[in-house]
Order: sequence, then C-alpha cells, then structure tokens
Amino acid sequence: MRFSPLAVTAAVTALSGVVTASLQVVPGGTWTTPDGEHLQAHGAGLIQVNGTYYMVGEDKSGGHSFSNVNCYASTDLVQWTYVGALLSRTSSGDLGPNRVVERPKVIYNDKTRKYVLWMHMDSSNYGEARVAVATGDSVCGKYQYLRSFQPLGRESRDMGLFKDDDGKGYLLTEDRKYGLRIVALSDDFTSPTTDVFSWKLDGGNRVEAPAMIKLGNTYFMFASMMTGWDANENQYTTSTNLRSGWSSWKKFADGGTKTYNSQTTYILKTSETSAIYMGDRWLSDNLMASTYIWLPLQISGTSVIMKNFVSWVPTSNFASWQNPPAENSYEGEKASYGGKARDVSCSTCSNKVTAGYIGGPDKGSVTFTGIKSDIDGMTTIRIKFLNGDSSPRYANVRVNGDGSRKVAFLPAKGDPASSTLHARLRKGSDNTIIIEGWGSGWGPDVDRLMVPVQ
Repeated sequence: MRFSPLAVTAAVTALSGVVTASLQVVPGGTWTTPDGEHLQAHGAGLIQVNGTYYMVGEDKSGGHSFSNVNCYASTDLVQWTYVGALLSRTSSGDLGPNRVVERPKVIYNDKTRKYVLWMHMDSSNYGEARVAVATGDSVCGKYQYLRSFQPLGRESRDMGLFKDDDGKGYLLTEDRKYGLRIVALSDDFTSPTTDVFSWKLDGGNRVEAPAMIKLGNTYFMFASMMTGWDANENQYTTSTNLRSGWSSWKKFADGGTKTYNSQTTYILKTSETSAIYMGDRWLSDNLMASTYIWLPLQISGTSVIMKNFVSWVPTSNFASWQNPPAENSYEGEKASYGGKARDVSCSTCSNKVTAGYIGGPDKGSVTFTGIKSDIDGMTTIRIKFLNGDSSPRYANVRVNGDGSRKVAFLPAKGDPASSTLHARLRKGSDNTIIIEGWGSGWGPDVDRLMVPVQ
C-alpha cells in the first residue's frame, strides 16, 4: 500500500492533533501501526523533513531475505504511519530473491536536492560485503537504484551515514578484515572518496553497527561489539575532530545488560545536548518478530549514560522526557468474558492466570470496564500478553465504543510481553476496552492492561 504525500500529511496530522495524556515509547514491545501490523523498519535510520520524522528500515515480514525498504512517518515519535516502500524486491539482480539488504539510511543532499539512500548489500551467506546506493526526489517516494560495490575496494558490512553541520556527508563502514572507518563522500553523496579516520582491529576492540551525531563541537560515535545477532555491551567514543583525538571506547548502558539486549542502529539528535538511542532487539530465528529498544540518552559534556525504562514519554520538543507514568493494572481474568473465553493457567502471569481463548471459532472476547483516566486525551495502554505461536496474533480492540482497530501481538512465550494500544480515554472511571479476535483467528492470551493514571 502506498499513500500520497497529501494523505500522509493528513494522517500524521490527525494522529498528532489530539490532546495527549501520556503517549509512550515502550522499549521491546509490539509496536502496532495504523495498518494493524507490527512496525517493520529494522536496522532503521531517521530523517526529519518539515517537522515530520521519517523512519527508513528493513521489512523483515518475509524473513531474512530482502523484501522491502520501508518508510514510516510520525510527528511524535510514537504513532507511526506506513507511507510505502522506497525499494522492493525485483525478479533478479541486487534486489532479487535471496538477497540481503540491511541498515538502510537516508540523508539529504543540499546541492543536488536529492535524498540519498545507502545500505549494506550482500548475498545470503554474507560473502559479498558491499554497500548499495539509491536516490529519490522525495523522502518517502520511490528511489532509483544505482549500484552496489565495495567502498574504496574494501569489504563493508554493518554501516551508517552521517551528515555534518557543513553539509558534508560521511559513510561509516565496518571492514571485517581491518576495522571501522569514517569515509568521506562525494559532493552528491553517491560515492566514497577518501578515508577520514579508522579504528583498526586490536584485540577486543572489534566494533560494528556504527551511528554518529554531533552535539555542539563534539562528535559521538556509537557502535556494537562483534557478536553476530547476539546482543553485547555497545560502546561509544568522542572527539572534537573527525580525523583525530578519539577517546577510548566505553560502555553507556548498565554493565551486564548487553545494552538492554539490543544493537545500535541510529542515534537521533534532539538538541545540542540531548539524543535518543535507537536499537534493534534481534530475534535471529524469527527476524520478523524482532523489536525495538528506544531510550533517551543522558549526556553531560562527553559523558553518556543510558538507563532502561518499561516505558517513557517524549516531550513536545523531544529534547527531554518523562519517566514512566503511574499506572493502574486491570487483570484479564477479572474482566468479563464473552464467547468461550476462559481462564488459562500461566506460571509467569500476575495471579498465575490469564484470559485465554480470545477470538477463534468460538468468538471469545474479554471486556474491561471501570478503567480510570485523570484526563481526556490520547494515551498509551500496555497490553500484557502471551502468544505461543511463531507468527503474530491479532485482536480487534474497541475503546469506549469507538471504531475498532487491529492490534498486533508478536510471538511471546514464557514471560508476558507488551503490545501498545494508543487510544483516547475519557476523564473518570467509566472507560471500557473490549478485546476480541480479528477475523476468525485467535487473539492473544491477555494477562492484564497497564493504563496510565495521568
């Protein structure tokens, strides 16, 4: 599906034009977009154009092989509207079947007035180690694929892009035989020209998945260690000069957490003193079900600290944030059942039981009443759930009798996971949420609802 620019603007405006009580980012949760699917923009990069953020990332709904480079739009970093695919699979060639396309990033070239897309291009066994380049006239329009190659004749796998204050562009490229490099780009951003700086492999100093920002006069480079799909203790380094003076690499998340089980994909600068970390929590045996770890960075001088949150609230200018709001919990087994929905034992759920058999041929449903909100407005409700399948389940969710919406629930075995529901609640305690099956399919087992009080 593809929307016209006018339709996209209208959709994004509609999403952002309602008073927001507590729209939250939920790290690691199922992130449903208005089309009812989990957000498919893995290994993503962001670019802001005329007050709207555009997220460009990998569509993993078809598995490991290349399917699409997707583009989504948002004005609040929480509600994302699917716009379309910049590139899609072709019958043959670089974008053909069984190809690998990873970590797509877009920057704008002020001279050519083109959007330039770079990505890691490879064979299914990662034997080519190339980059690929495409250009577009609009940020979320169709792109013209140009070519793939090894930059300056050297291998490149996990990569990133950086555009400096002076308008110059740089490729951040990981060469498995040598190390991580910063490479200058040509004036039109479509070709590498010269090396700027490199981190040579040195014992444990093996980094990939680079992302860079500049705050004031200081450059911050973030990267992960080399552990394949498995998460690790991501690192960062700083300098006031791209060509020299880089500090020693050091961790920025709590030690032992493996960067809260994620890998750096992009760092979003939100002011001269603030930024947001954007990472992927990869599920290597089911990449479609991989989720996103977005967390605010606490930056003081050249010091960077990142703490984990169950959820957090971006403020209107994204330069600051609020901690998770106080929540009320509403247990699934205490709600009203419809159809043949019933209690299901669950050792990891609250009260050791969950609301099961939602949807399916018996049209099971669960109705939560008496839900409290302190204000009229949009908020993010976390639905704690289980899904023992290897593919998503879906639910039809109605809030206060409004038009229903399709909500996705990724595979989640063991501990209950979170799926996000963005909905308008009324002030008071007379709110009602109904969760039922979508079509004839089974919905999730619902452990409980976590609803912000304010």
